[in-house]
Amino acid sequence: MYILKGEHSFDSAHFLANYQGKCSNIHGHRWKVEVEVYSESLIEGGQLDGMVVDFGDLKKDIKDVVDYFDHALIIQSGTMRKETLDSIVSDGFKVINVDFRPTAENFSKHFFDCMKERSYNVKKVTVYETPTNSASYEVK
Repeated sequence: MYILKGEHSFDSAHFLANYQGKCSNIHGHRWKVEVEVYSESLIEGGQLDGMVVDFGDLKKDIKDVVDYFDHALIIQSGTMRKETLDSIVSDGFKVINVDFRPTAENFSKHFFDCMKERSYNVKKVTVYETPTNSASYEVK
């Protein structure tokens, strides 16, 4: 099996509602997202001869999916008071509501699904919340 890996990073803030600890406060990360795609065979013929996919296309698609979250406050829908949320948004800050708790674990599944929607054979997505802490979602 051939496995290719691409990565991209983004900066954002989040918090974990109903969590007892430092992460219940709004805080930021430099998230790194690694995407692994696979194929049992290589493309034969044409411009992509001997490749699984064009690395340029893979890199662009990862960047497109990841950059949506760059420099935003990411919150789980329904976890912030409406008045607080309205105030932050009206002050011009980028806020992204997600339907999952914004953890590295959930982001790994989210980005996995996003790349599948772009027709990649995704094997694994790893999301680093810090340089030494990561979570992965993969197919077996």
